[in-house]
Amino acid sequence: MHRERGGSLNSRITLAMIGLTLTAFAVVYVGMMAYFFVIYEWLYPQATPDESWRLGDTVMVGLVLGFGLMTASLIGWRLARRIIAPLKTVAAAARRIATGDFSARADLPPGSFGEARDLVADFNRMAERLQHAETELAYSNSAIAHELRTPLTILRGRLQGLLDGVFEPGPQFYCRLIAHVDDLSGIVEELRTLALSNAGQLDLAVTPVDLADEAAAALTALEAELAAAGIAVTRNLDPAATLADRARLRQAFVAVLENACRYAPHAPVQVETGIDGTDVVFRCTDGGPGLSEAGRARAFDRFWRADESRGRSLGGSGLGLPIVRAIARAHGGEALILASDTPGLAVEIRLPRRASPVSG
Repeated sequence: MHRERGGSLNSRITLAMIGLTLTAFAVVYVGMMAYFFVIYEWLYPQATPDESWRLGDTVMVGLVLGFGLMTASLIGWRLARRIIAPLKTVAAAARRIATGDFSARADLPPGSFGEARDLVADFNRMAERLQHAETELAYSNSAIAHELRTPLTILRGRLQGLLDGVFEPGPQFYCRLIAHVDDLSGIVEELRTLALSNAGQLDLAVTPVDLADEAAAALTALEAELAAAGIAVTRNLDPAATLADRARLRQAFVAVLENACRYAPHAPVQVETGIDGTDVVFRCTDGGPGLSEAGRARAFDRFWRADESRGRSLGGSGLGLPIVRAIARAHGGEALILASDTPGLAVEIRLPRRASPVSG
C-alpha cells in the first residue's frame, strides 16, 4: 500500500506525543539545573555538599524521563488508533465505491470520537445518495429506451407500410405520423426539463403572476379534454399573487390536470388556489382511485406508474408529476401528494409568497 513520505497518522501522533514529552522534560530539566546550580547557591550559600545535586538525582530524573516517554508513547499510540480506525473504515468503503460497489458503507468502531461519528454518518449518507442516484440512472436509462421504443416502432412501421404501398398517403395518415413525432418531441422536452432541473439550470422568467389566473387559463386550455373524460370541475380560485415564471407555472398546472384526466375519468375534480401563511397554494383534488401510501411516496419518481394500467396506453409518459415537482422546486417551493382517508388524489403545489418589486 502506498504511503506518503510523512508516514502514517499513527506513527506521527506517537512521535508528536514523544516530542511533547521531551520538550516538557527539557523545560523542567533546564529549570531544575538553573535552580540547583544558580538560584539554590544564591539562596542557600551555607548549604552542605549533601544538600547539593547528586548523581542519584540525575539517575532519578532519567528514570522519570523514561517513564514519561513510555507513557507518552502508549497514550499516543492508543489515541492514534482511536482516530485512524474510523478513517480506515471510510477509506475502505470509499475504495469499494470507487470500484462500483455503491452498497458499501463505513462502520463506526466502538469508542470513536464525536467528530468521527459525524464523519462516518455523513459518508454513509453520501454513499446512500450515490447508490440511489446510480439506481435511478440505470432505471431511467431503461425507462427512456422503453418509452421511446413504442412511438419509434409505430412510426417506423407506418413509414415502412407507406413505402411498401400498404398505406395510402393522405392528410389523415400524415396527421397520425405527425402525432407520433409530437409524442417523441414531448418526451424529449420533458427529459430536457428534468435534466435542467437536476443540474440547477432551469431558467425562470420571473414576473408578477396570480395562481388563480394561471389555474383558470389551464382549465380553459384543457376544457375539451376534461369534458371528454367526463370530469366535472369545481373551481375555488382565490387570489394568490406571487413572483413566478408564468409559462412554467401553467405547464405544471396543465400536467396536474392532465394527470386527473388520465387516471380519474368520470370523477369530480376540485381545483383551488389561495394563500396559506407565507405560501401561495394550488391544489387539485380528484375523486379517482387514488394511490396507496407507498404509491404516494413514489408518485414523483421518473417513469413510475402505480400499475400496468398506468402505461402508454393511457397516454402518459410517467414524467408529468416529476416535472411538476421540478418546476415547483425551481421556484423555491414544493409539490406534494396529500394524504387522505377518502379515495382520490390530491396534488398540491406550494410556492413562496413574494411581493412584486417596487418600480422606480
